[in-house]
Amino acid sequence: MKGFKAFLLRGNVVELAVAVVIAVAFGVVITAFVKDLVTPLIAAIGGQPDFSTLSFTINNSKFLYGDFLNALIAFLIIAAVIYFFVVLPYNAWMARAKKEPPLDPTTKKCPECLSEIPIDARRCAFCGQLQTS
Repeated sequence: MKGFKAFLLRGNVVELAVAVVIAVAFGVVITAFVKDLVTPLIAAIGGQPDFSTLSFTINNSKFLYGDFLNALIAFLIIAAVIYFFVVLPYNAWMARAKKEPPLDPTTKKCPECLSEIPIDARRCAFCGQLQTS
């Protein structure tokens, strides 16, 4: 039991459990957004949003392709909502928060005349001083 308790209280298991709960809650919010706001907007523009009654029959077998269309359209709308309202803003926020590492210096100051000279220079172009480092 001691090993099982240690397993359950490890950081990875707890973090994964929290991530799953947050993901489920977020999925409910996105699904409600699409169902209650986006789909009626599409229906207002293009007509009826429900294709579940569409079907065809071959040899007395009924193919309900309308349900598949509903699921496909819902998936595409949810993916678009997540991309445009979550991924793009998050990437923009992370890009603004990211600090660029300082560039490697390409010049140095001559210790004699304090002029800017190339970092690999052996002699200062301005005063002729021999560079030691």
